[in-house]
Amino acid sequence: MDFPSFAAHSNRRRGLWQFSQGLLAVSVCFLSTGLVVLSLAVNSSIAPASPFTMQKWFEKAVARVEAAFTPAQARPGQTVTWTFTLHLHEGYHTYPTRQTDPQAAAFVNEFRFPEPSEVIFVGAVQDPKNVQTRAEPELGILSLRYCSGVVVYSRPAVVHPQARPGPVTIKGPKVRLNICDKNNCFPTKEIDTTATLTILEGPAVPIEATYADEVRRIIDKSHPKK
Repeated sequence: MDFPSFAAHSNRRRGLWQFSQGLLAVSVCFLSTGLVVLSLAVNSSIAPASPFTMQKWFEKAVARVEAAFTPAQARPGQTVTWTFTLHLHEGYHTYPTRQTDPQAAAFVNEFRFPEPSEVIFVGAVQDPKNVQTRAEPELGILSLRYCSGVVVYSRPAVVHPQARPGPVTIKGPKVRLNICDKNNCFPTKEIDTTATLTILEGPAVPIEATYADEVRRIIDKSHPKK
């Protein structure tokens, strides 16, 4: 994505500076597709609002958002992949969950995952594969990582070995989402997500070796022995 430098856009510089200080917070509107069910909770605060941000900027920035499990049907003990897909309109960009340049540490999206339920989230969030980088000298940033277009985050999850069969709506993470265009960074939006998963009948399958110890520790922690 090619957008003008900060030197050419004072509003952009000011908006990113405020964002880098952690002063912005938001609210989001989601769309549901197929078997995916998304629920939203808005937690907005702070942010000096320009005339543009007073408009429905999210509708202008985002074509749609999706959350899903793959596969959509799984046995107890089976590993599935949770994905969060953000479809951005042209001219808008967002950020990964990690920056490599310490000066860019504030420019991230955050996922706060829930306690175990029918699924147990394991491993780490995988950032989008289409991350790009650019320098922002006026902010002292040598390498700012950002994403545009279709942006996909993912994390593995294991179906709880004792989960009951049937379709369930799984509570996903709270997402703190940051979006900018070439002139402005908008207030951070905190949202809740849910997605559906059908748990198949039958005995639990062996947990994948990569996650077996982690799952055991999580289950022991959530159900401590007396």
